[in-house]
Amino acid sequence: MGLSIESESMSQKHYHIHKLFLFCNYILLGAASSCIFLTLSLRLFPSLCGFFLILLHAFTIAGAVSGCAAVSGDANRWYSAHMVATVLTAIFQGSISVLIFTRTGDFLMQLNSYVREDDASVILKLGGGLAALIFCLEWVVLTLAFFLKYYSYVEGSDGVAARRTAKVQGQDDLKDWPWPFQV
Repeated sequence: MGLSIESESMSQKHYHIHKLFLFCNYILLGAASSCIFLTLSLRLFPSLCGFFLILLHAFTIAGAVSGCAAVSGDANRWYSAHMVATVLTAIFQGSISVLIFTRTGDFLMQLNSYVREDDASVILKLGGGLAALIFCLEWVVLTLAFFLKYYSYVEGSDGVAARRTAKVQGQDDLKDWPWPFQV
């Protein structure tokens, strides 16, 4: 179960980064789903704030799934969507984590939880710790996605490394230009 990685057409470094990227996305899936279950254990359905907290974790799961799809295919559209979703969810996960750890009591009052306050603060701090983990993992995933895109560009679509020359294409066209514009 999982996505296949073709090791024949990619370098060893690209292969290892690809595996690490998928592993981080799987951890993100597990952490975000755990946050959803922790949030549901607080019985937050009546509150709008609880709904948005669950929605944030659902977007995190969708970003991790789109990341796996972006790495599997060559479509730039999935890569761009993954990068945007990851940045936005990372920012919101980090802010939720800070909010949970700095203002736990106020945050619990906004959530309208039916759980005893002592138990609810422990559950909420567990969710805050997972949100901090998700925040860090999202930035690791962004960095790995950048390296994967870089290696796929350098290796090219046919497995041949990109040319590393500084020659400007179409230099013959520049010879017809007036003197100040010739380089």
